[in-house]
This record gives sequence, structure tokens and C-alpha cells, in this order.
Amino acid sequence: MLLAAAGAAGTVAGYDRGQLATFVWVSQGLLAVVLLWGWTELADRIRSGEIAADLLRPVHPVTAYLAADLGRAGHAVLVRMVPPVLVGPLFFEVHVPSRWATGPLFAVSVLAAVVLCFGCRFLVNASAYRLHDVRGAMILWTVCSGVLAGLYFPLRFLPEWLQVALWLGTPFPSLLQTPLDVLVERDPTGVQVALVGLQVAWTVVILAACRWVQRRAEQHLVVHGG
Repeated sequence: MLLAAAGAAGTVAGYDRGQLATFVWVSQGLLAVVLLWGWTELADRIRSGEIAADLLRPVHPVTAYLAADLGRAGHAVLVRMVPPVLVGPLFFEVHVPSRWATGPLFAVSVLAAVVLCFGCRFLVNASAYRLHDVRGAMILWTVCSGVLAGLYFPLRFLPEWLQVALWLGTPFPSLLQTPLDVLVERDPTGVQVALVGLQVAWTVVILAACRWVQRRAEQHLVVHGG
């Protein structure tokens, strides 16, 4: 569909056909690495009361869960991301990065996306401290993260004012859109660096929010089922 959008001109929203093909194939592999959905371990432990055991451990819950998620992401890079990256060029003309800085920037961007997405999922799960039933929060996260992260279509298809509002006002574009744009070299190097810097800033803000929410929850925690 994206190639059809490019049409006879061969470009759309600043992407050529090779960049669009790379965007699609890498996004499918990157989805498993970043892991937008499917993690409810914290919410389940809060509901069951098992979270009390986490609070007795010497490692902060945010640090412990983040370490486990980084290990999961590293495994996903090998078994879920590499195959699509290798298969895509067999069927489509893809974009091969031409700048030396793209590789390191992409690696930093993916790492920031993994940590940022973990932080967002932690906050969604942590809503169980107050709500106990997080299905509503999970549905809202699923819809927003899929649409606003660039999974279903590149956010550069949107009006420029809306792009800026999403990038600056929400962390969602930093989850998938930014690393994909860095890889396909959609922008000059300076803009790439700025986008990754914005990613890192969102990551710091969200992780700080995770620790604040966890601290507040511990101060008012009532263990259920334990």
C-alpha cells in the first residue's frame, strides 16, 4: 500500500520506494524488540498481592523489571528482528544507509525506544495500584501506541503541525517512528541527532515518572490477595 502511495513519482512524504520498503520490513522486526503490547506481569502481581515480594528485594522494582526487559529485547533482536531484515531485500528494493553516523544513531535510537516503551508499559501496569482492573488503560495504550508510534503508517504522512505536536507533546513517535526514520535517512544528520536527543529526553522523563509513581504507590499500598 505504501508503494502504491508513492505512485509513478516514486516518492511520498519525503520517502522513496526503497525507504518505504525498509520502513515496513524493519518496523515488523522492531515491533518485537520494542514490544508495544502483551506485558501485564506488573499489573498481575499487583492484583494478586505478589508485588509485596518485589518490595522486599534490594533492587528497585523499576530497575529489576527494566533489566529483564533489556534481556528480552536483546534476544528479540536476534530471533525476531534479524530475519525480516534479511528477507526483505530478497523481494523488494530496500534502502541501504549511506552515512557512517546512521548505524550508531540507529543503535542508540533503538535502545532508547526499548527503555522508553518499557517505561510507558510500566506506567500503564502501575495504574493497577489504583484501578486494580487495567483493561481500560491497556486498551487506550494499545490504540494510541499503534496509531501514534508510526506502526500503521509513517507519521510523516500527517500535516507538519500535527507531526510537531505529536513529537514534542507525546512519547509515541519516539517508540518506532524515530528509529525507523533514522535508519532510512529520511532527514539530514543534524535532524537525526535532534530526534534521537528528543527520544532520550522522553526516556528520562518517563523513567522518572515510573519511579515517582512507584514511590507514591508504596506509600499508599494495600496488598490484595496476599
